Amino acid sequence: MFQVSAEMWMMFLVLQKVRTKMRLDETDRKILREMQADAGRSLDEIAKIVGSSKTPVWNRIRKMREAGIIGQQTVMLDAEALGFEATFFVLIRTSEHEAEWQSKFLAALRARPEVQEAHRLAGDIDYILKVRVQNARAYDAFYQALISEVKVHNVTALLSMEEIKSTLALPL
Repeated sequence: MFQVSAEMWMMFLVLQKVRTKMRLDETDRKILREMQADAGRSLDEIAKIVGSSKTPVWNRIRKMREAGIIGQQTVMLDAEALGFEATFFVLIRTSEHEAEWQSKFLAALRARPEVQEAHRLAGDIDYILKVRVQNARAYDAFYQALISEVKVHNVTALLSMEEIKSTLALPL
Protein backbone atom coordinates (compact mmCIF):
# COMPACT_ATOMS: atom_id res chain seq x y z
CA MET A 1 0.00 0.00 0.00
CA PHE A 2 1.21 3.53 -0.77
CA GLN A 3 2.47 5.37 2.32
CA VAL A 4 2.56 9.13 2.77
CA SER A 5 4.99 10.85 5.10
CA ALA A 6 3.66 13.23 7.74
CA GLU A 7 5.43 16.10 5.97
CA MET A 8 3.77 15.28 2.64
CA TRP A 9 0.37 14.98 4.33
CA MET A 10 0.74 18.39 5.98
CA MET A 11 1.74 19.94 2.64
CA PHE A 12 -1.35 18.37 1.05
CA LEU A 13 -3.60 19.80 3.78
CA VAL A 14 -2.07 23.26 3.38
CA LEU A 15 -2.58 23.13 -0.40
CA GLN A 16 -6.16 21.94 0.04
CA LYS A 17 -6.85 24.83 2.40
CA VAL A 18 -5.40 27.32 -0.10
CA ARG A 19 -7.30 25.75 -3.00
CA THR A 20 -10.68 25.74 -1.25
CA LYS A 21 -10.26 29.12 0.41
CA MET A 22 -11.16 31.29 -2.60
CA ARG A 23 -14.82 31.82 -3.40
CA LEU A 24 -15.64 32.58 -7.02
CA ASP A 25 -18.18 35.19 -8.03
CA GLU A 26 -19.89 35.54 -11.41
CA THR A 27 -17.11 37.79 -12.79
CA ASP A 28 -14.49 35.19 -11.86
CA ARG A 29 -16.57 32.53 -13.62
CA LYS A 30 -16.91 34.72 -16.73
CA ILE A 31 -13.14 35.22 -16.79
CA LEU A 32 -12.58 31.47 -16.45
CA ARG A 33 -15.07 30.70 -19.23
CA GLU A 34 -13.31 33.14 -21.55
CA MET A 35 -9.88 31.76 -20.67
CA GLN A 36 -11.10 28.20 -21.28
CA ALA A 37 -12.41 29.23 -24.69
CA ASP A 38 -9.12 30.94 -25.66
CA ALA A 39 -6.37 31.56 -23.13
CA GLY A 40 -4.45 33.48 -25.80
CA ARG A 41 -6.83 36.43 -25.56
CA SER A 42 -5.35 39.64 -24.27
CA LEU A 43 -6.34 41.05 -20.88
CA ASP A 44 -8.02 43.92 -22.71
CA GLU A 45 -10.21 41.49 -24.70
CA ILE A 46 -11.17 39.48 -21.63
CA ALA A 47 -11.91 42.64 -19.63
CA LYS A 48 -14.15 43.99 -22.40
CA ILE A 49 -16.06 40.71 -22.68
CA VAL A 50 -16.66 40.41 -18.91
CA GLY A 51 -17.49 44.10 -18.50
CA SER A 52 -14.49 45.17 -16.46
CA SER A 53 -11.14 46.87 -16.94
CA LYS A 54 -7.70 45.35 -17.40
CA THR A 55 -6.24 45.76 -13.90
CA PRO A 56 -9.12 44.20 -11.94
CA VAL A 57 -9.19 41.28 -14.41
CA TRP A 58 -5.44 40.79 -14.04
CA ASN A 59 -5.77 40.85 -10.22
CA ARG A 60 -8.54 38.24 -10.33
CA ILE A 61 -6.51 35.99 -12.64
CA ARG A 62 -3.44 36.34 -10.38
CA LYS A 63 -5.50 35.40 -7.31
CA MET A 64 -7.02 32.40 -9.08
CA ARG A 65 -3.51 31.25 -10.08
CA GLU A 66 -2.28 31.64 -6.50
CA ALA A 67 -5.30 29.68 -5.24
CA GLY A 68 -4.55 26.86 -7.69
CA ILE A 69 -7.77 27.34 -9.66
CA ILE A 70 -5.83 28.26 -12.80
CA GLY A 71 -2.99 25.86 -13.51
CA GLN A 72 -0.51 25.49 -16.31
CA GLN A 73 -1.40 27.27 -19.52
CA THR A 74 -0.52 25.54 -22.74
CA VAL A 75 -1.53 25.38 -26.39
CA MET A 76 -3.70 22.72 -28.02
CA LEU A 77 -2.18 21.13 -31.09
CA ASP A 78 -4.00 19.35 -33.92
CA ALA A 79 -2.82 15.76 -33.46
CA GLU A 80 -3.92 14.58 -36.90
CA ALA A 81 -2.23 17.51 -38.64
CA LEU A 82 0.97 16.41 -36.89
CA GLY A 83 0.59 12.78 -37.98
CA PHE A 84 -0.87 11.28 -34.79
CA GLU A 85 -3.89 9.67 -36.39
CA ALA A 86 -4.63 6.82 -33.95
CA THR A 87 -6.10 7.07 -30.46
CA PHE A 88 -6.21 3.91 -28.37
CA PHE A 89 -7.96 3.47 -25.05
CA VAL A 90 -5.97 0.85 -23.18
CA LEU A 91 -7.62 -1.13 -20.38
CA ILE A 92 -5.13 -2.68 -17.97
CA ARG A 93 -5.73 -5.33 -15.35
CA THR A 94 -2.95 -6.26 -12.99
CA SER A 95 -2.47 -8.80 -10.28
CA GLU A 96 0.22 -6.58 -8.77
CA HIS A 97 -0.83 -3.99 -6.20
CA GLU A 98 2.34 -3.44 -4.19
CA ALA A 99 3.81 0.06 -3.86
CA GLU A 100 7.01 -0.95 -5.69
CA TRP A 101 5.09 -2.23 -8.74
CA GLN A 102 2.81 0.81 -8.75
CA SER A 103 5.78 3.17 -8.57
CA LYS A 104 7.48 1.39 -11.47
CA PHE A 105 4.25 1.38 -13.51
CA LEU A 106 3.56 5.07 -12.93
CA ALA A 107 7.17 5.96 -13.84
CA ALA A 108 6.82 3.96 -17.07
CA LEU A 109 3.61 5.84 -17.96
CA ARG A 110 5.06 9.25 -17.15
CA ALA A 111 8.11 8.51 -19.32
CA ARG A 112 5.94 7.80 -22.37
CA PRO A 113 4.74 10.90 -24.24
CA GLU A 114 2.19 8.76 -26.12
CA VAL A 115 0.15 8.48 -22.91
CA GLN A 116 -2.09 11.53 -22.85
CA GLU A 117 -4.17 10.40 -19.89
CA ALA A 118 -3.96 7.66 -17.28
CA HIS A 119 -6.61 6.88 -14.69
CA ARG A 120 -6.75 4.34 -11.86
CA LEU A 121 -10.23 2.85 -11.73
CA ALA A 122 -12.60 1.13 -9.36
CA GLY A 123 -14.06 -2.12 -10.65
CA ASP A 124 -12.77 -4.93 -12.84
CA ILE A 125 -10.30 -2.77 -14.78
CA ASP A 126 -7.40 -1.31 -12.78
CA TYR A 127 -6.22 1.41 -15.20
CA ILE A 128 -7.33 3.09 -18.40
CA LEU A 129 -4.91 4.96 -20.64
CA LYS A 130 -5.52 7.29 -23.54
CA VAL A 131 -2.65 6.70 -25.96
CA ARG A 132 -2.11 8.86 -29.05
CA VAL A 133 0.18 7.46 -31.77
CA GLN A 134 0.75 7.67 -35.51
CA ASN A 135 -0.73 4.25 -36.34
CA ALA A 136 -1.26 0.66 -35.14
CA ARG A 137 2.42 -0.19 -35.63
CA ALA A 138 3.40 2.69 -33.33
CA TYR A 139 0.87 1.46 -30.76
CA ASP A 140 2.42 -2.02 -30.89
CA ALA A 141 5.86 -0.53 -30.25
CA PHE A 142 4.43 1.36 -27.25
CA TYR A 143 2.71 -1.80 -25.97
CA GLN A 144 5.83 -3.98 -26.33
CA ALA A 145 7.95 -1.40 -24.50
CA LEU A 146 5.41 -1.08 -21.67
CA ILE A 147 5.05 -4.81 -21.02
CA SER A 148 8.83 -5.24 -21.13
CA GLU A 149 9.11 -2.81 -18.21
CA VAL A 150 6.19 -3.80 -16.00
CA LYS A 151 4.20 -6.96 -15.48
CA VAL A 152 0.50 -6.65 -16.30
CA HIS A 153 -2.12 -9.37 -16.11
CA ASN A 154 -4.29 -8.35 -19.06
CA VAL A 155 -4.27 -5.54 -21.63
CA THR A 156 -7.14 -4.65 -23.95
CA ALA A 157 -6.64 -1.95 -26.57
CA LEU A 158 -9.63 -0.21 -28.10
CA LEU A 159 -9.08 1.87 -31.25
CA SER A 160 -11.15 5.03 -31.41
CA MET A 161 -12.78 5.17 -34.84
CA GLU A 162 -13.92 8.79 -34.47
CA GLU A 163 -13.49 11.51 -31.85
CA ILE A 164 -16.97 12.89 -31.34
CA LYS A 165 -16.25 15.33 -28.54
CA SER A 166 -13.10 16.35 -26.74
CA THR A 167 -12.79 19.26 -24.36
CA LEU A 168 -10.84 20.30 -21.33
CA ALA A 169 -13.38 22.99 -20.47
CA LEU A 170 -15.27 22.64 -17.20
CA PRO A 171 -18.99 23.47 -17.14
CA LEU A 172 -18.78 26.74 -15.22
